Amino acid sequence: MQMHLPIHAPDGTVDLAAARAARDAALDNVADATPDDWATRCQQAIATLAATGRPFQAADLVEQQLVDEPADHHQWGAQLRAAARAGVILPAGYAPSRRATTRGSACRQWVGAGVAA
Repeated sequence: MQMHLPIHAPDGTVDLAAARAARDAALDNVADATPDDWATRCQQAIATLAATGRPFQAADLVEQQLVDEPADHHQWGAQLRAAARAGVILPAGYAPSRRATTRGSACRQWVGAGVAA
């Protein structure tokens, strides 16, 4: 799913407020479409890895068999955003994705909010 967002100002610059609002609206739509049981398991898995104090990626949740892959890969973003907003995790930079299908593209890493990033 690719979105076309009205985020460019007349001078060609990017309107960051509009971009953030469009991103948040898209993630809200994904979150609304996420099955409650998977979302609950995902939040528990995020809390488990957050408690370790080590940086982690969404792929680690599956690799460590804490939660299954979601029906739609966009659901990861909505769940990680929810955990960040709840104060469970903080961004901890980027690293090559450990997911085999991504060919090492940049991936956000997270760390428990009680750990200095």
